[in-house]
Amino acid sequence: MTHAQLLTAAGLLVVIAFIASLFVGYAGLDVFGAMSDVLHGANTLPRIVLMELRLPRALLGCFVGFSLGLAGAAMQGFLRNPLAEPGVVGVSGAAALGAVVVFYSGLAKVVTLALPIGGIAGAMASAALLYALVGRGAGTMTLILAGVAINSFAAALTSLALNLSPNGFASLEIVFWLMGSLVDRSLPQVWLALPFMAAGWAMLLSAAPALDALSLGEDTARSLGFDMARVRMQLVVGAALAVGASVAVSGAIGFVGLVAPHVLRPLVGNRPGRLLLASGLGGAALLLLSDIAARLLPIRPELKLGVITALIGAPFLFHLVYRLRREV
Repeated sequence: MTHAQLLTAAGLLVVIAFIASLFVGYAGLDVFGAMSDVLHGANTLPRIVLMELRLPRALLGCFVGFSLGLAGAAMQGFLRNPLAEPGVVGVSGAAALGAVVVFYSGLAKVVTLALPIGGIAGAMASAALLYALVGRGAGTMTLILAGVAINSFAAALTSLALNLSPNGFASLEIVFWLMGSLVDRSLPQVWLALPFMAAGWAMLLSAAPALDALSLGEDTARSLGFDMARVRMQLVVGAALAVGASVAVSGAIGFVGLVAPHVLRPLVGNRPGRLLLASGLGGAALLLLSDIAARLLPIRPELKLGVITALIGAPFLFHLVYRLRREV
């Protein structure tokens, strides 16, 4: 399969999953009738269900999955470690902390978009802190250690907020949000997060040539004219924008950025630059299909999306460990 054929097949899968996401729900919906109502400006129940529930959920499934898959492939290529994942630079934990602070302060009930704004602010703060800690010329190991430190500190502060919360119901709401979900999201939340995601996508995708060169070693990449300090910051900021905005609107959803690159890497000849777009599309398809599965499972209340992806990702890791053991 050529690279163009792979991208076409992955794109078609995303389109099919996106359309299926509009049709699947607790109750039947005449999607075509609802679209007709939208075009004619009729304020009917099918139109409200489509525009307020189904469409935001499908769009976020596509955008968040693309962000996680793309960032996962970029981090794995940058660190030359197939077990790296999008949160390795600390942005996921910091974005979750920003949202938890909004929950804890009560702003989430006062300001409609306070939750995603808090998550995005946390992600941007983590990127600034990471840059302040490692500086422009730091090595890869220093960057990883700083990311681990930020993630650990953010997790500690999140646990502290849960421990000190005077309201048990608020704590439960925070825990449920941290599990990850696309339920009850709105179009304004989509449009708020999308510019940050798109900026992150552009920065990560434009680093494809540098990642291909980096697979031959940092010295080789430098000899080919790439400024490694600039590439590092480009990848870190791009991941912070894409993943931070995703966590801000969906909560913490794991394994997508780990599984999608692993599945597609053999199909691109193990070239990290070519893997980026394919992994983004694979992540979008995986998250959309996982969200559809959450709605189809006969479990009420609906399983959180982060639980579904973990149930998919953990066995995949077991298989990977078994395969590596056999190769050794």
